[in-house]
This record gives sequence, structure tokens and C-alpha cells, in this order.
Amino acid sequence: MTKLVLDSQVLVNFRHHDFTGHGPHGCRWADVKSFRFPQGIQDSELLAALVAHEQFRDDYAGGGVDPAGTRHGPYWLKHVTAHAYLPVANTDTLRTLRSWASQHGSIPESLEKALASTVHAPIDSATSCYRLQDLGHEKFHDWGGVHIAFHEYIVIDQDRTLLTLLVAADD
Repeated sequence: MTKLVLDSQVLVNFRHHDFTGHGPHGCRWADVKSFRFPQGIQDSELLAALVAHEQFRDDYAGGGVDPAGTRHGPYWLKHVTAHAYLPVANTDTLRTLRSWASQHGSIPESLEKALASTVHAPIDSATSCYRLQDLGHEKFHDWGGVHIAFHEYIVIDQDRTLLTLLVAADD
């Protein structure tokens, strides 16, 4: 099994930015977890390694990573497999995340800079990108519908041996 090493974890929280005059942005955030991996590993093996990683056991609802956890985002962990991720163009990923970020109007320059450096930059340099497909409400865990929007991407940069898990959501 491929070993992924957690490189960094960053949270861009929209509540920490001044939205005066910028509309009702509410409680939104983007979570970024970066991992290093050995060179020459195929994407399919990287996806499987990430799903098996302890840092993947995160409900993204304030509880953080739970090593014994059974939830991932809105879903029961057992339903989120490497096969639940579909390839997507980097440009489509950027378009979705930019649309999500500005859905309630323009965003402050300070937040745009934070998003560009922490969220958009890994996508720009990625050799491949995958999105978590909608697994359906029947795969939701007991309170899995808490997020208004939930976007999850796995971004792989084979040149830099960097895998990034990006989650953007509304509470």
C-alpha cells in the first residue's frame, strides 16, 4: 500500500474575512490537506491510499479528524471508495470553486488572495483532478444533510509528488 505523508493542512474560513458591503456570505469554508507520496505511483493507487488514510476520516462539520471515525463529509465512510471519484478537468474544478466562492456576490481581495494561494494553486499545477461524485441521500450518515453545498476534489501533481484533498462547503 502506498504511504501518504501529511504535508500540511490549511483552513480558509470565510468568517474570518470582512464582508461589509459584500453580501451574505455566511458560514463557508475551504479545507485543504496536502500529502506527499513516492514518485511513480499511479493515480488509482493514490486515490485508494487517501481513502484509507487516517486524515480522510473527517466529517467536515467541526469534529475534525477522528481516527476511529465512520463518517467522511456527508457520507458514511464505507461508501466513499476510490471508485467514488470521477476524473474532471482542472478548468471545470476551478470554475466550480470560483462560482461557489462568489455565489453571494463579490468577495474581498484578501479572501481572493487566500483562495488563489491555497485552493486554486494546487489545481493550476495538477496533472490530474478528481471530484467526489454525488453518492445519493441513501449513503448519507445520520446527520449527513447538514451541509448546504459540499464540493470535494482530489488534486494530484505527479511532477511535485503532491496530492491535495480540497473540500469547500457551506454550513
